[in-house]
Amino acid sequence: MLMTDALVYAGLFAAAFLAATILPAQSEALLIGLLLAGEQPALLLLATASLGNVLGSVANWLLGRGIEGFANRRWFPVKAAAMEQAKHWYRRWGRWSLLLSWAPIVGDPITVAAGVLREPLPIFLLLVTVAKVGRYLVVAGITLHWM
Repeated sequence: MLMTDALVYAGLFAAAFLAATILPAQSEALLIGLLLAGEQPALLLLATASLGNVLGSVANWLLGRGIEGFANRRWFPVKAAAMEQAKHWYRRWGRWSLLLSWAPIVGDPITVAAGVLREPLPIFLLLVTVAKVGRYLVVAGITLHWM
């Protein structure tokens, strides 16, 4: 049983981490499934998903810190126009745009732009944690309400 729980938490952490990076992934469905199964405590599932998702955003922030050195390479996956749009969005709305880091499509580029534009890590962590934990709390609340 202990090994199964460890694998569940590791899988949820990995899914949440990947979902927060620029890689296409989704973690909410897994969290909902695990909450509905009811085999692990909801609070531990929320903490695991939140930690993985926040650390995935930190990976984006770190990527942003060093990304511009690679922007002109042919293999570089982010188009210049997309990077400029993310930087424009971040400059316009500032650090408060990190509260949208949970949102599909726009959230990941915002966290990369925060790294490019040198947002201090403590402020980044605070705002991203509020956004990511808040999103998972809403998902869990809705899921557990309808159980």
